[in-house]
Amino acid sequence: MKFFRIFKYIHIPKNKLALYLFYSILATLFSLVSINALAPFFNIIFKADSPMPTVPQSSLGRFNVFFAALVKNHSPLYALGIICMVMVGSVLLKNFFVYLSIYISTPMRSRIMTDFRLRFYSKILQLPISFFTEQRKGDIMSRMIGDVTEVQNSIFTALEGLIKDPLLIIGFLISMIFISPQLSLFLLIFLPVTGLLIGRVSKRLKRQSVEYSAANGENLSHVEETLGSIKVIKAFTAESRMLTKFTDGNNKMFFMLNKMTLRRDLASPLTETLGVTVLSAILYIGGRFVFSPGNHLTGGELVSFIVAFAMIINPAKNFSTTISNLQKGLGAVERIEDILNAPLEVEEKPNATVLSDFHNSIEFKNVSFNYDDKPVLKNISFVIEKGKTVALVGSSGAGKSTLADLIPRFHDVAEGEILIDGVNIKEFTIQSLRRQMSVVTQEAILFNDTIASNIALGNSKATATEIEEAAMIANAHKFIMQKEDGYNTNIGDRGMKLSGGERQRVTIARAVLQNPPILILDEATSSLDTESERLVQDAIVNLMQDRTSLVIAHRLSTIRNADEIIVLQKGEIIERGTHEILLAQNGFYTRLVKMQEIK
Repeated sequence: MKFFRIFKYIHIPKNKLALYLFYSILATLFSLVSINALAPFFNIIFKADSPMPTVPQSSLGRFNVFFAALVKNHSPLYALGIICMVMVGSVLLKNFFVYLSIYISTPMRSRIMTDFRLRFYSKILQLPISFFTEQRKGDIMSRMIGDVTEVQNSIFTALEGLIKDPLLIIGFLISMIFISPQLSLFLLIFLPVTGLLIGRVSKRLKRQSVEYSAANGENLSHVEETLGSIKVIKAFTAESRMLTKFTDGNNKMFFMLNKMTLRRDLASPLTETLGVTVLSAILYIGGRFVFSPGNHLTGGELVSFIVAFAMIINPAKNFSTTISNLQKGLGAVERIEDILNAPLEVEEKPNATVLSDFHNSIEFKNVSFNYDDKPVLKNISFVIEKGKTVALVGSSGAGKSTLADLIPRFHDVAEGEILIDGVNIKEFTIQSLRRQMSVVTQEAILFNDTIASNIALGNSKATATEIEEAAMIANAHKFIMQKEDGYNTNIGDRGMKLSGGERQRVTIARAVLQNPPILILDEATSSLDTESERLVQDAIVNLMQDRTSLVIAHRLSTIRNADEIIVLQKGEIIERGTHEILLAQNGFYTRLVKMQEIK
């Protein structure tokens, strides 16, 4: 079954799996002992004065001979007592080994899924940024939570339903063959028919499971968007529209879940109905064997056969439910594999070296980049000397952010190369490359944690003193100390307990604490009020001192002192120079300046 390919992503300890199998086999054997003890029990009850059998043709025959000897040498009541003791003892031992198998399997199953969730989350952290621009966050969350849980339930079911239940079924079938080969042959004819009917019920569960998970992902995405945009929703009185959209998705999931659950739950009652039907046929045919002259099937053996068959029904029901659940789980497996098998577009060379320091320059050499075969950057070449500041300007969609993202290898170039100190950045380990730079984005990205933890995001070993010093450089220390808990203040989801300027200064403090030689700044003041802009701009000036900086400029007033300004348009460099040189050319840059009324 395709489902079992999921086991290649997880590790099952062989010694514990062997123990689980061993205990399950012992539990099955003691179940058979208790069933085999029924035949002599009923023979003693119904035929206490019958002659003692002398030819033990099977294990059941040896039981009959043994207990018949007890009847002859002692009494029927004594033999009944022994039989009851054997049955109680075998049931106790059976359940003892059942518990041992559970004791082994429970931590094993929990560890399997703990490791599996870790593998899934680790893969998410490895995936390139481009992957997340194409995927809805809610859908990824649905796969992480809903689909992983579905696989977890399926694996739990598989351990029980594909190991223990088949052992019980096989054990009872062997016991039934020993009791009556003829009746067993009749039974084996009906079992495939039963399996075929159950299979027809469960075959659509996989497709329904995939559809339901996709719908759940859409709904989670809608919830995530609602939480992130609640102010806009209220401002535009769009509550009813958002509620209608969620209600439609929720109702869609309701009907899909109903259909899927009803189809899955049909397997168990269908199995029981078919089992009782077959049982009735066995009662009739077995009764004819007992009453017909010349047959060696006794009433006690028939009762044992029927009890053994009845004992098969529950494992068979569980097994059919297992198959249905595995079909449902297979849909979840395929959605998870979309993540686990997603290509790592930015891969590290096996023999990559560590970039320990930055000495001379960053060079873009004939760099081109495509997104989904659409050209975004074309033949870009320029150099950023150590300690210098280069600014990127241009209209929206010109490729400024994409160009900046190429330096820390958030994307890889399609053509050309980027060199640090004359060495292609692909020759370095990704982690050591990114350790040499800090990125401050236009949107202040913070986490639901304390201010200190957010500042120390890239340096977990930073001391309280180092964190405070970084905050001072970023003009953040004063407002932080005004908070009730100071640096231990929790800033809420996405830092929403702070103002826009405060959030941005915390991100700058984070970059200061990282103390990188290279800075990539996506203009951090464009969405701030005048006072906050001044404070943040001062913090940025402090941050840029003695560092090599690439600045994406939206407000041109912030980059007039840059060592070089590069003007991008449709992915190409159309102008370059200092502020004064570009103004003298009276070209595209001049038009941008006039639009912003810079003097």
